[in-house]
Amino acid sequence: MNMNGRSWLRFATAVLGLAMPLMLVVPAEAAKRVALVVGNNDYKNVPKLQKAVNDARVMGETLKQLGFSVMLAENQTRQAFSETLLAFDRAVEPGDTAFFFYAGHGFEIAGQNFLLPTDVPAATEGQEELVRDASVLADRVIERLQNRKVRTAIMVFDACRNNPFERAGTRAVAGGGGLAPMTQLPEGVFSVFSAGPRQTALDRLSNNDSNPNSVFTRTFAKELLQPGENLVQVAQHTRRIVSEMAETVNHKQIPVYFDQMVDDVFLNGNEKAQTSEAAKPADKSADPAKQVAALSPAAIPRPPQDDAVNAPIAMFSRHNGGWSVVFSIADPTLGISWRMGNSGDFRETGFLDSLDQRTRKRMPNPSVELAADTPAATIEVRYIDASGNMQGPFPIKFDPEAALIRDQRKILDMTATSWLSYREFNGLLVYYTHLVSYRCAIREVRIGIDTSVPDQVLKMPPCDMKDPIAIPYDVKPYVKLSPSNKFVSVELTYRDGSVSEIKSFRR
Repeated sequence: MNMNGRSWLRFATAVLGLAMPLMLVVPAEAAKRVALVVGNNDYKNVPKLQKAVNDARVMGETLKQLGFSVMLAENQTRQAFSETLLAFDRAVEPGDTAFFFYAGHGFEIAGQNFLLPTDVPAATEGQEELVRDASVLADRVIERLQNRKVRTAIMVFDACRNNPFERAGTRAVAGGGGLAPMTQLPEGVFSVFSAGPRQTALDRLSNNDSNPNSVFTRTFAKELLQPGENLVQVAQHTRRIVSEMAETVNHKQIPVYFDQMVDDVFLNGNEKAQTSEAAKPADKSADPAKQVAALSPAAIPRPPQDDAVNAPIAMFSRHNGGWSVVFSIADPTLGISWRMGNSGDFRETGFLDSLDQRTRKRMPNPSVELAADTPAATIEVRYIDASGNMQGPFPIKFDPEAALIRDQRKILDMTATSWLSYREFNGLLVYYTHLVSYRCAIREVRIGIDTSVPDQVLKMPPCDMKDPIAIPYDVKPYVKLSPSNKFVSVELTYRDGSVSEIKSFRR
């Protein structure tokens, strides 16, 4: 159903009238499901697109199958886009699941993402404000949904095409084709982009590709309908399939996603009992170090939940000698014990030489050590509460690969000022030793020499799970620079597909 302008207001009223029936059929985590899908083809002042409207239509039909009330908007001018978003605002209520899909031109200016309506003007250099004023700020769509207190907001952008403002004989607006990564999302938001930074999304694989949809949308829509998969799994599977399809035509397109969800969201049925891709056994004939480097992004397990008491959680840190595990328990404790697996004797963790102010007794030691080669397993933890009662045991999953990635990602985030360092030794060098040390959390490193756009890929050695921090002897973790170099920019793509902010390092 296609609508424009004020007819959205009548549609919004109809959607609100469907709220009660929907509550009978959708999962308990949301009052109802409402989606807005937008497809813009017919641009007046920038290049037209061929498949954006078709992409919106197929996504609309897909979401209807998943129980969404769908608003379909095509070829939106700036005014029509505003009225459409207003109707979307009125259709969602606190606790809802909201799904926003956009196919069309997108543009990034100074790190902000703008969705271009069909009447956006043909701007040139120095006219960035013209584009801003005539477009829809993507962050504002998220903010509006947050104001409506939706429980879950799913944002999908198939808008990573070339710079629409580039024309022969002119200098384009100072921005970028496609969209910038949304790394600072509020809680409850999940976003997916059809391609990574500075990548372009394929409309088709070749001139003989008759599929009416873009490579991303045809894949993503199909994956959404897979039963028993959560949003992360859908995004991971889409990323793998799209990147493999793009490689067949020597094109690089790796969809990325950013996850700030509190819940595991399943749009088509409950979780199915299966081994995740990250946990599948690797080919035993391959080099173990290369196996880890080739693994798909690891699924980081969530802490176990328990309705009766505060279940402990654990933090895993890798060091040269093995693993340090620190248990975090909300309740005051008189003692902690643990074991590997669900059989055997529990071992006490001992005590620290300090008093717990809550119990006025010696504080139990919250940490234990594991060997470097400890395999994936379940750690059972129990504790004695302040009343002297034993609580637990509570299972905590230990996945060495996932724990290593999480630990190294945290270190990289905390030590961003140390990613690169300048040295003068027979010329000017910039070292990336720090990144090599924590490479297991990184998929790709890009640098830009005297440019704020990282456009060169640094070759990183594969992750070695046996000794992940060690730098191989044959690696030269530096780049030679011109004596006139002023700064180097760097950007990391992490193993989960998220992208760091671009950092600049000056001499």
